Amino acid sequence: MTWPLPPEMPWPQFLRRLRHPSPPPGWLEAAAALEEVARRPPLLRWIAQHPRTPAHVRARLLPTLPWRTLAAIAQDASAHPQARAHATERLVFLWTGLTGGERRSLAPLAPRPLWPLIWKQPDARVLAAFLQHPRLSPEVLAGLILPPLRPAQAEALQASRWLDLVPIAHQVLVALDAGLADPGSGLVLGMASPWIKALPETERLVAASRLRYPALRRMARAWAAPPVEEGL
Repeated sequence: MTWPLPPEMPWPQFLRRLRHPSPPPGWLEAAAALEEVARRPPLLRWIAQHPRTPAHVRARLLPTLPWRTLAAIAQDASAHPQARAHATERLVFLWTGLTGGERRSLAPLAPRPLWPLIWKQPDARVLAAFLQHPRLSPEVLAGLILPPLRPAQAEALQASRWLDLVPIAHQVLVALDAGLADPGSGLVLGMASPWIKALPETERLVAASRLRYPALRRMARAWAAPPVEEGL
């Protein structure tokens, strides 16, 4: 016994069947071959990522899918691991050819293997969108903020939800410190002000002890809490 296909099966029912864990043998392959399905990437998504889809069908479908559909597969924990891996590889390949608007749209949806690639983009708008990624953690972000910091990264970080986190503030100051020493970096001392102010006064001396750029070190020390004298 097998299931019918459109037009014999209504489209809403067809979509539900695409998500069924145990479709009849050969049904997914037949569904993928339908001309109407081939023109609808959201439907092809469920075939490409289905655990019962043969590997050769999956390998044929994934290169034809647009980046939005690939991103959905890559982030779907229920998708076949091979589909998620291939979708991620495809997104890495497509990234350099995307427009700025497409990159901004993909950045907060991107799977983790794309994050280092996105973080290197010189577009603050792309980076600002990435910093809103719901799966981005402080620990992972701190690992991305490596010296020297770039102007677009500094701009995006300053306007982000991460400004008030002490570990991120320390990491940004260290990364700024390395960049400010290079006159051609495009960084200015004022970029450090919000991050110093984001630190508790007692943490500013700790930050100053890690900094090498004289003007930045003096700024951190000037805004630090004065040491408490013994006996008071």
